[in-house]
Amino acid sequence: MHLKVADTSVCATKCREEFGNPCQHFCPASVYEMVPDEARPGALKLHINASNCVHCKTCDIADPYQIITWVTPEGGGGPNYRQL
Repeated sequence: MHLKVADTSVCATKCREEFGNPCQHFCPASVYEMVPDEARPGALKLHINASNCVHCKTCDIADPYQIITWVTPEGGGGPNYRQL
């Protein structure tokens, strides 16, 4: 996977309390979403929709805790921008 989160517990606790999980809002492709954690009623966990990623690298830059790392997809994966 080309998106790596070092510690998802930060997303569910510290980041949620201090910033309201900004990754849900700064990502233009809705890759990051906080969903109910079935193992812990009332808690949320991070769900990554990696297939939505447009490889803009916003998450790597805007993450307040710098726990999200974006790496170049292997094998030439990713969008094919022809009209640039």
